[in-house]
Formats: sequence, C-alpha cells, structure tokens
Amino acid sequence: SLVVLFGATAGAYGAKLGSDERELILLVWQVVDLHSKKVGTLHKSLVKADNLDLSDQCREVSGLTPEGLGKAEPLDRVLQQFSQLVSSDLKVLGRSSYTLCSDGQLLIRQVLHPETSKKNFLLSDCFYSFYDLRKEFHTCYPSSAAVKDQTIKTMAEYLGLGTDEAEEDFGVWQVKTMVAIIFSMLSEGCNHVFNEPETVKYKYETGPCFFLFFVLLCSSKSETVDSETVIRARGLPWQSSDQDIARFFKGLNIAKGGVALCLNSQGRRNGEALVRFVDSEQRDLALERHKHHMGSRYIEVYKATGEEFLKIAGGTSNEVAQFLSKENQVIIRMRGLPFTATQEDVLGFLGPECPVTGGKEGLLFVKYPDGRPTGDAFVLFSCEEYAQNALKKHKEILGKRYIELFRSTAAEVQQVVLNRYMSTPLIPTLPTPIIPVIPPPYTIATGSIRDCVRLRGLPYTAGIDDILEFMGDATGDIKPHGVHMVLNQQGRPSGDAFIQMKSADKAFMVAQKCHKKMMKDRYVEVFQCSGEEMNFVLMGGTLNRSGLSPPPCKLPCLSPPAYAAFQTAAVIPAEAAALYQPQALLPTTRTPQASAAAPPTVTYYPAQAAQLYMNYTAYYPSPPVSPTTVGYIAAPPGAVAAAATATHTPILPQPGALVRMQGLPYNTGMKEILSFFQGYQYAPDDYNGLIQLSDQARSVLQAPKEWVCL
Repeated sequence: SLVVLFGATAGAYGAKLGSDERELILLVWQVVDLHSKKVGTLHKSLVKADNLDLSDQCREVSGLTPEGLGKAEPLDRVLQQFSQLVSSDLKVLGRSSYTLCSDGQLLIRQVLHPETSKKNFLLSDCFYSFYDLRKEFHTCYPSSAAVKDQTIKTMAEYLGLGTDEAEEDFGVWQVKTMVAIIFSMLSEGCNHVFNEPETVKYKYETGPCFFLFFVLLCSSKSETVDSETVIRARGLPWQSSDQDIARFFKGLNIAKGGVALCLNSQGRRNGEALVRFVDSEQRDLALERHKHHMGSRYIEVYKATGEEFLKIAGGTSNEVAQFLSKENQVIIRMRGLPFTATQEDVLGFLGPECPVTGGKEGLLFVKYPDGRPTGDAFVLFSCEEYAQNALKKHKEILGKRYIELFRSTAAEVQQVVLNRYMSTPLIPTLPTPIIPVIPPPYTIATGSIRDCVRLRGLPYTAGIDDILEFMGDATGDIKPHGVHMVLNQQGRPSGDAFIQMKSADKAFMVAQKCHKKMMKDRYVEVFQCSGEEMNFVLMGGTLNRSGLSPPPCKLPCLSPPAYAAFQTAAVIPAEAAALYQPQALLPTTRTPQASAAAPPTVTYYPAQAAQLYMNYTAYYPSPPVSPTTVGYIAAPPGAVAAAATATHTPILPQPGALVRMQGLPYNTGMKEILSFFQGYQYAPDDYNGLIQLSDQARSVLQAPKEWVCL
C-alpha cells in the first residue's frame, strides 16, 4: 500500500518549499491499495505553527488564515493522528504495511525532518522511506519532462487527466490528482512497479575517510571526490560537533565520515565545515538551507570542491588509521593536558564511570614532529553515555592544569594529527608577500574624509565588472584603481568591497542611489565611509554599529615556531627601496641617534615587523585590484611617514630592552604599570620609555589595550 501525502508551509510553495525555514501548516493524505486499486478515506489536517504569520503566497495559494490555524493541533499531535488514521484505513483495506508517496523530495526531506528535529521529537519509521512520485512517473514515462521540471499539474496534463484545481480545496485536489496518476501508472499499458523507495538515513555514520586516504596515496585522477557532492557551512558555533552539523542537515544523506570540521593554524575550530553528501541531489537540497538557523545563529551554505574536502579530511597516518579502525565510536578531544601526562594519568582522570574503548588503545596523543607532546589527545568511547560522563569532567584538574573536553570527529582527528605531523598549517594563513620595486602609481585613501563607499552583501561570484555595472553612471567618479575587493583567509570573496570616489559628495550620492539595489539575486548594502575606516577593514578589522575593531594580528613571539610565515628578514638595495615607501613598518620608538649605526648602502626591514603583519589571519584586500598594498595590508599613515624619513627602521635600540604587556584592564594608567614594575629599572625618569600604543599601531599589534615598556 501507498500513503499519498501532500503538505504546505506558512511560507514558500512549490520548488522553494522548505527553503525559508517556515513551519508546516497543512497535511493531506490518502491510503492507496496497489493490488486491489482501492483507496481509503481522504484526510486533511491543519497544523498549528508557532508563528502564524503567513506569507502572501501562502495566503493566495492555500486560502488559509491565521485565525483558522490558531484552532488547529500542533505538529506532534497531528502526526499521532496521522499514524492512527492510517492504521485504521489499512485495517479496513486488509493491509498492514505501507510506504509514503509524495510529490518530490521537499516535503519529507526539507520540511518534516528539519522541523521535527528542531522541535525535539522523533518521526516514526515510515518517514524514513518514501517514493518520489516525480521520479517514478519519469521512469514509467521516459518521454515526459525532466524530474526537476515535473509538477502534479504537468504530470496530469501529460496523461490527459481532466481535473479542475478550482473545484477542490487546496491540498485535496493535489492528493486526488496524485492518486489518479498512480492508477494510470498501474494500468495494463504501463504496469509500473514501485520497488526502489527513497531512504533517509536514521543517523550520521562517523568513521575514518579511508577512501580519501586511498585517493591521496594513489594520486589517481580517476579516484576523486565529486565536487558536486560537497558544500561548505560557515558561521557554525565553535563548539559544534559533527552530530550537530548532521542534525542541521537532518533529512539529507551525508556520506560516511563526510563531515570535516575546519581548523585554524592553531588547531582550533574556525566555525566552518565541509560536508560531503551521497549524491549531487542531496547537495543541491543542502544549498537550499542557506541561512537556516542552528540555535540562534544562521548558517551560510555554499558550494565547495572535492579538492577542498580532500585537503581537510583526507590526511591520515597508520597511527590514526589504527585509532579510527573501531567504528561507531564516540570521539572526545582533550586539550590542555600536562606535557608529562601519561596514558595511565588520562585513564585515571576519566575514571571508571567512563571507560575508554580498548583501554590504552583508545587514546591518541597528538605530538609535534620531534616527539614533544602538544597537550592534545583524542579518546574513544563505545557509547553516548560514557561520552556524556567524560564531558562532565570539562575543566576539571589534572596535575596543576584544568582540562578542556569537547566532542570531536574522525576528520578532526586526521586533520589535527596531520597538521602537527607536517609542522605547518593545513590551510596556510597567507602567502609570502612579494615586495614591489616599482613605485605604485596610486595610493589608498587615508584620513577622515568620507570619500569612500563600502559594498556589503555582494554575491560571491561578483567581479570587478559586476561592481562597475552595479554602480552605473557613478563609475566615472571612481578613482583609478579605486576598487578593492576583500577576500577571506582562504582567498575567496568575502562579499565586501571598498570603492574610492573622487569626492565625499560623489560617495554620498552613490550610497543614496545604490543602497539595497539588486546585484544578480541579492541586494547589496552601500555605506559611505572614510579612507581610515576602509584601511581598518582592509587590514582585518571590523566596521559595524559599535565602531571600529582592530584586526586580529599576532606578535611573532606569541606564535608557535612551526607556523612562522618566514624566517629571514628582507634586505633589498637602498636605491630600490627608495622607489616606494614601506607600508608595514611600525614607527620608530626612540630618537634618531641610533640610526647612524646602520650602513647607508642597505635598507633593512626587520623580521619582527615582517612577521608581525604576515601572521595576520583575517580579511585582506585582493592584490590584483589593490596594487598599492604591500603584503596585502595597507599601512597606517604614521608608519609611512616614519619609514619615509628614516634611513633604516630599528625596532629595538638595545636587544632585550623591550617588553610587551597584554591583558591589561581597560582602566589601567601609568601609575599602575609603574607600580607593577616596582623594583626594576626602566627607561629615563621622564617615563618616555612607557609608550601607550596608538589606535593605528594597536590595530597591527592585536590588543584591546596594550603598553610597550622600554
């Protein structure tokens, strides 16, 4: 038997059903006995949604009102009634089992499964197997339209079924027509057999990506990960596990071990994940969940490539493969272990209430290439109960340190271990900059004059030509080389761009004219801003309603040696350096007397300054359209001026005479710092050696408030 099922939500209808995250408001169904060709009673149930605000399309198509829905039962009660009524109808027809049949995939995969997952109640087993009437129809009638172009109406027209949609209630006509189509497919001329239902996985299968390891070992061109099956999810909470991501995509079939959490160069999760689905159809449905919510956060979903997935999830070693060979295990990551911690120490810390699978074999310590421990370890547990008991020990003490425990994944194990083993970041932060020796013909704007505009929300496929077309007549008011695309850490468009206009008036007119104008299928926000604000964002800071936030750069002494951008300082001839002004140097911290020691024939750029801006890991402008940047980052005006007037730029007048204080309270003053260093000899009595960092310098040094002491 089949149960023909139709439903509608409070939002989009048709091909966009479920794409707007709106709740189910209508279910209509009827039992069909395929052997006797008899039908049961047709049932129609309204569903009370939490949000009764109906879209215009929903009101127009369905004719439903919030008042009528307010008297209906909630979804869990309606589903209970569904099971009871179907069982009753089957009993009347002399049948006991059934399979659902729906018009396409959307109702089951994109509406019912996601909504019930968010509302924390389980669907019955019947919703994990169903027939897609469109696919079955195309199999029965190969000359009909493609599956993606089919609708109930087009299928009925193809068969010449004379049904009038206006004569029936919304939902009733759809189910009656679907039943008529099924009977036509069962007729003597077709004799169609329903034997291969669509399936929805009950749960996400974890496990190591041995197929990916094989691909990497063989380097086979024929063995690749299909790029049509991979997406990138961005904006995830940092504590999200692979199970959380699988729950976000509930209803869609993720490949085994197909969730790879992306890590930054320090081995911490960066809020992104690559997800591999079993086929391109599932991937396309996943893309429709762009900006759906995980808790209170919306998640962005984009296409990705098989190469990217291999890069994140494909690394492994014999040790990792052996560790992950035990399937259906729950993986927990431990962080902050004492470097002297042994396997016995970890097992004792976890205790008898959460036994580790295989004892010592269920532990994997992460080490640097030279064998030194990193303080990280992965642990296997045979069931969810043991894992939950382990997570309760989060931030408990082992030795003299508190230990952090998080859920983890097989892909994260492979990525972390491979990352440490290679002693380089899996995804490098930035490429080594090429210092230009040709004078740049144009300069990036600075200062407080609001002669720039910021474009936010650009399509990720947008290029310079698209922006110029978007600007229209205002294109003639753009300064030469004045379009600056902003890329993210992976070198992909971030959706932001800055444009330098010829005057503040021109920038104002553009912002007024183009704000929320459409580019392709997205509206773009356009704001007027200053050159200083533009530079802050191009350097990695953020510009929002709260004001400017500095970019997240790091001092070289705080970065692990394994992740140094480059090891040697750049030394170039003075005559070549004189062609341009270095843009990534800090102002000198002492009087010019010390500069006399440098030989006049060579200009020296300290490795400290170079590594300082190269450790930058957030947004940076695109080199092809930002020719005036060095190392992809624009310089503060003070730094440029200092570099232009100095023969060379010493950072420390005396080795070891400079210390940096980080983590100071925001109200810290000079008295408190001098008191903190009481008993030590610091700079001259006028305290000129105590320097509070300016906003621009602080933006390079990454700190909310810092002091440098000499």
